[in-house]
Amino acid sequence: MSLSILSVTLFAPLAGALLILVIPREDKRTIRSLGIAFAILTLILTTIIWIGVIQRGAGEMQFVERYPWISQFNIWFSLGADGLSAPMLFLTALLTTLSLFYSSRAIEERVKEYHVLFLILEWSILGVFLSLDLVMYYVFWEIGMVPTFLLIGVWGSKNRTYAALKFFLYTMAGSVAMLLAIIAVYFQVGTFEISDAVAGQPFANLPVAASIAFWAFFIAFAIKMPTFPFHTWLPDAHTEAPTAGSVILAGILLKLGAYGLIRIVLPMFPNQFAYYVMNVPIIPIMAVMSIAYGAMVCMAQWDLKRLIAYSSVAHMGYVTLGLCAAAAAFQLAKVGILPLSGDEFDAAAAAINGAAFQMFAHGIITGGLFFLVGILHERTQTHQLKALGGLANQIPYYYGITLVTGFASLGLPGLAGFWSEFFVFRGAVRFIPLAAFIGVLGVIFTAAYVLWKMVQHVFLGDLDEEKWGKLTDMEWWEKVTMWPLVILMVVLGLYPAPLLDTFNAATTTILQSLQTLLP
Repeated sequence: MSLSILSVTLFAPLAGALLILVIPREDKRTIRSLGIAFAILTLILTTIIWIGVIQRGAGEMQFVERYPWISQFNIWFSLGADGLSAPMLFLTALLTTLSLFYSSRAIEERVKEYHVLFLILEWSILGVFLSLDLVMYYVFWEIGMVPTFLLIGVWGSKNRTYAALKFFLYTMAGSVAMLLAIIAVYFQVGTFEISDAVAGQPFANLPVAASIAFWAFFIAFAIKMPTFPFHTWLPDAHTEAPTAGSVILAGILLKLGAYGLIRIVLPMFPNQFAYYVMNVPIIPIMAVMSIAYGAMVCMAQWDLKRLIAYSSVAHMGYVTLGLCAAAAAFQLAKVGILPLSGDEFDAAAAAINGAAFQMFAHGIITGGLFFLVGILHERTQTHQLKALGGLANQIPYYYGITLVTGFASLGLPGLAGFWSEFFVFRGAVRFIPLAAFIGVLGVIFTAAYVLWKMVQHVFLGDLDEEKWGKLTDMEWWEKVTMWPLVILMVVLGLYPAPLLDTFNAATTTILQSLQTLLP
């Protein structure tokens, strides 16, 4: 296997976008075919990378490529993949492929521009997951803002301009903070390489400066996830975005923030992370507020798309909670209360594994939910739950797929959503029991809104024959869009070990690096 596979994978979507640029806009069929073909090519390459990472050792960076970029400032074009990034590369390629396949029949206006932007967005996301240099990481992070802004602003619904601007301003505010922190880290450790910066533990002897840098990174990633109280851009963006845009936004873009917390913030600033978990518990409060508040707000929503948007706030809160448990384990070991070994090490590893698993599981589940909302909207032209009802017998196949996806979202055992929450609580109960107890309320509220709002108000009750008596069930291409996601929900729910083993190799490496910092 060539060491250039990461570069080929990274630039495959960009090559597709550039090729589409020379195709006449009137040739929609060729544009769609090329977009899907390059997305499938990227999917195949990311699958090969994932398999290769497992075979070579998922705990270390594999297929590393490093090329001089801006030598004067020691900036390198560095690529690598390990057990944390490889599954996210695959998820990015999978959801992009399904989104373009779905869009081939859902998007009729500006087809050329749509496919170019979608492939550029995929390129930027892959770049974030592959980057081993902070400047390179930041560049790809910023590139992704532009196609997302345009996908919402051009192909969105009525209030798309407001939603796109709100997304851009929130994200840009976080990005500015992150850029300043990256520069500060460079002046401390003399390198932009993420691994070297982590090893250098910047501002270790400057607690105030360390806290400022920590919060600059944390807020940038918390906005992207989003974590309460930085979440208010998300419902508007989701509600106004086109269906495939919502899928990528919820399924992948939110994970960039979670990935940054795991890859950069926890290993680079463990003392600050632990301090704001145990001594001044701001971050656990943010986590449980995201979980409980997000789920309760879902109970009050009557717009189905907005409901699923708020559910993302709740579900991404489990990622933050899992990382809080790991940081708490580090702090307890640091002060000599509990060792970061044996059962405590396993509990901390379980918490981070649950956070990583949640990134993947939430991607396939919420991506599926937004596809389903789009499929229903194409037929009914509404997201309003009060306008629906009694659709179970009218569209039984759609009903069945929605039940599986909704039950996966509420964490039903046997489906993918269960394991992420289980492992997060496994660690949280050990180290931050009060936060774990409050977080469990989110599980209860999630079950309530899925059963009450998504099932009862859409599918049960009396059918309005005049409005929905001629409603048609899912077409073959809509089924094909959902099948891979449903299969993954079931397979990972019944047998999560392969994905967990991949994540575990990387997360235990992070914990072992934290062990070396203990007195």
